[in-house]
Amino acid sequence: MDQFTLPYDVSLCCDTLRQAGHPAHPVGGCVRDLLLGRIPGDWDLCTSALPEQTASLFPNVALTGAKHGTITVLTGTGPIEVTTFRADGPYSDGRRPDTVMFCRSLEQDLARRDFTVNAMALDEDGHVVDLFGGQADLNAQILRCIGDPNRRFEEDGLRMFRAIRFQAQLGFQLTEDTIAAIRRQAHKAVSLSRERVRTEVEKALLSPQPAKAALFFHLGLMTSCAQGQPAPLDCLAALPPETYVRWAGLCGALLERGAIPTCAQFLTALRLDGGTRRACAAGEVLWREGLPNTTHQWRHTLARFGRAACRAAAAMAGPAPLEELDALLSQAPCITVGQLALSGGELASFGLAGRDIGRAQAKLLAHVLDFPQDNTRERLLQVLATGQESQNGSKSLPSALHEDHHPLVQPSRRPGKGPHN
Repeated sequence: MDQFTLPYDVSLCCDTLRQAGHPAHPVGGCVRDLLLGRIPGDWDLCTSALPEQTASLFPNVALTGAKHGTITVLTGTGPIEVTTFRADGPYSDGRRPDTVMFCRSLEQDLARRDFTVNAMALDEDGHVVDLFGGQADLNAQILRCIGDPNRRFEEDGLRMFRAIRFQAQLGFQLTEDTIAAIRRQAHKAVSLSRERVRTEVEKALLSPQPAKAALFFHLGLMTSCAQGQPAPLDCLAALPPETYVRWAGLCGALLERGAIPTCAQFLTALRLDGGTRRACAAGEVLWREGLPNTTHQWRHTLARFGRAACRAAAAMAGPAPLEELDALLSQAPCITVGQLALSGGELASFGLAGRDIGRAQAKLLAHVLDFPQDNTRERLLQVLATGQESQNGSKSLPSALHEDHHPLVQPSRRPGKGPHN
């Protein structure tokens, strides 16, 4: 029989509650992760102690979930959520119970949870308490609701999204009755918080099996944000697990099938952060124009759109374009005036001012985008001083900047001989 040793702060929290006469048990996802051989990211405890009793036992607590029986105990190694044993009342809003009834029974508390693999606890000796076959489902890699899945999803519609997210994270299969219940209850997703929906979709996208995120669309959960299904998402796993990159990959698959009008509309509907929205919206413009074919073209495109938008556009097209772009970016190419080997301050010290500095920097950047090897101080000074033309025939510096009132240091002059030394 499995027996687990708890981290010090978790064990101390349990002991404090038990010494005060209240049974306390690690419960839910932390137990599931222990059985899977993983280090739990979060620790949850359930106890017979009422919220005010729990709060009185610890010096540092947060009361944000007290209404539903949860007190967060703040420890040196992270927060621990402690929730009173409870049975939930009706869910009239399809998300939160209208009332919660505190009880004295671990069995009642476990029975109200969503999936069998999340309804296990540890007793005082570290042994698993499993009343609903959670360990058997873990071993069979099955995700099954406790009791009637229709009732579970009627109570809380977000559980439909959690089912798919857990499937992506754990690599488990949903039971047939679970899938059927999601299809039947999917229309209730429109009433859920977009932020909470986004969180579940994002966790699936960043999981080891992001292609499972297609189920959000196939099972009808995303009709308020997309009017169709994406192209296959198998390529997402080959993209770096970065938030905006995986979202861009999903957007590309949706755009390919015409399931969304624009990235901006889709991501705004899901309340994505501004950085992700901007990167994907600009990336869509480039994606529609067509990606560059050469490193020379990519340098100019990076200077035009920026790193994030270009990576988003490449991710929309698939792993190979992004790998090629990241290989170029790993060489730290000069794509902004801030990366020029000749700074604006140095240009000012040579007598340039105001717009002339900006014009000089723009010309130098245009030259370096064509000739990246020229991004050295000496070479850029020479380009400015001579007005050298690049191979495409464009002047490297406006002629106005060669007038006498804008003298520049010539690379050939020795220190102490120039007009500003």
